[in-house]
Amino acid sequence: MKIAIIKYNAGNITSVDYALRRLGVEPIITDDVQEIRSADKVIFPGVGEAKTTMQYLKNKQLDKLIVDLKQPVLGICLGLQLMCKHSQEGDTECLGIFPIEVKKFQPTSKIVKVPHMGWNALFELKSPLFKGIEESSFVYFVHSFYAELSAYTIAECEYLLRFSAALQKGNFYATQFHPEKSADIGSKLLENFICL
Repeated sequence: MKIAIIKYNAGNITSVDYALRRLGVEPIITDDVQEIRSADKVIFPGVGEAKTTMQYLKNKQLDKLIVDLKQPVLGICLGLQLMCKHSQEGDTECLGIFPIEVKKFQPTSKIVKVPHMGWNALFELKSPLFKGIEESSFVYFVHSFYAELSAYTIAECEYLLRFSAALQKGNFYATQFHPEKSADIGSKLLENFICL
């Protein structure tokens, strides 16, 4: 099986690569359009800022490629946000796979910090991506922006408000949390994605 990790100016490519290798998968890390198009599965990782990352994708013509992919695609963190319609971060028009707005957390007190960083529980799990994963399982988040709840929400989390911890539309899946940093639960989710 050929799994491609999309190479762009994202910070967590190496940790995604290691997480897959721990599962016995040797992915390729590439920004080559044909390599990505011919892969059985594609992972769209991301740590960074929306506007500059979208510009990078456009410069490499990866924006057009991603929305046209027919195989299972998994977006992670910023990858999820860029798969949405628009992000408040830099007032950025994104890929539009999910017709959802990405908004910034607004802290209601000095006690609650933004970014949302650390372990938090998942609720309302609704996809084969979560096969064998129990409600209230804890996963690792680092983000200041969130995708609203919608018909495409396949997992929820609560931090200041309920938001989409994961999304799915057809062959496109995305998690706001980092499966590659989420210990056994994250490994199980990546294994489920590989088996889709």
